[in-house]
Amino acid sequence: MDRFWVKNFGCRASQADGAAIEAGLAAKGFSSAESAAGAGLIVLNTCTVTSTADDEVRQTVRRLHRDHPQARILVTGCYAQRAPQELASIEGVTMVVGNSHKTQIPDLVSNGIAYHGQIEIGDIFASHDFLSAPVEDAAGERTRPNLKIQDGCNNRCSFCIIPFVRGRSRSAPAGQVIEQVGALAQKYREVVLSGINLGRWGRDFPGRLRLADLVRRLLDETTVERLRLSSVEPMDFSDDLLGLMASSTRIAKHVHAPLQSGSDTVLRRMHRKYRPRHYADRIAKARALMPDCAVGADVMTGFPGETDAEFEDSRSPTCTSSPIPNAPARRPPNMRKCPCMSVSSALTCCAHWPRRRTWNSGGR
Repeated sequence: MDRFWVKNFGCRASQADGAAIEAGLAAKGFSSAESAAGAGLIVLNTCTVTSTADDEVRQTVRRLHRDHPQARILVTGCYAQRAPQELASIEGVTMVVGNSHKTQIPDLVSNGIAYHGQIEIGDIFASHDFLSAPVEDAAGERTRPNLKIQDGCNNRCSFCIIPFVRGRSRSAPAGQVIEQVGALAQKYREVVLSGINLGRWGRDFPGRLRLADLVRRLLDETTVERLRLSSVEPMDFSDDLLGLMASSTRIAKHVHAPLQSGSDTVLRRMHRKYRPRHYADRIAKARALMPDCAVGADVMTGFPGETDAEFEDSRSPTCTSSPIPNAPARRPPNMRKCPCMSVSSALTCCAHWPRRRTWNSGGR
């Protein structure tokens, strides 16, 4: 039976999906290879959050097929869900499996991959499956494993393709999360809870379950020494959640809330559900309860139509906006480009560039 090798692209949620794929293949009797060189089956678990991410996947497919022409290449993930035909047309791709069918990969592989370019994809909004496994490190070097407990998103931010490739928001059952965290606590002192829209955990279940309810149960029912929340939308940092974080020594005092823009008008065009004053209120509340907490944010510059004045409302860019295929927000034809080619150089360059506008197709 083939040995397999999985390469993940993108976010923590993608890493968790890849870990679940590996576990599923192992359960079917496949063994893991240490590198692509030793694999008969290569699984590429893709990202499509920027055009650069797509470019990286295509380049990887071509390189792997050139270096390992006998290996079967299966492409899955967000790029596969968005543009399956595009990927299937690349020489060397044996199968394309969208996120809608990702849980079926072990069965599809076990049943045999019949021909070049086979596509398995369906309506992602009809998907209710939840795929996740803890992201650990076989070498034992990872000090805090990542556990995805939520997937999908019901928001429709104009710059984002994610809802259309991951579907509606859905949560891992509380019992499953408690069991997984309990098991991880036997090996690790800290566990990171993550999701595509983490603060929406529990909203798809009957009743009024919230993320704070799950965190309380994890504190009560597991021995994990520390929990850390990854990125949470600003308005999901409720008083209840912030109060719980402040009151427990077992929760990392870490608040990461994506801002995206400090401009009211830009946030409106982004279809974000808060304004700068709302964001400031949540951060002020967090600092009042946890004066020493670490605060992190994502700020996007170069959003279509952003003016100099709007940019001045967001003076510390951490992410340049990159054109995403099929996303509603696209760069106007006459919009200037910043000469920066990376985030780090953008921070330096844009500090001195009078126009203060960035649009970098290669940066994130």
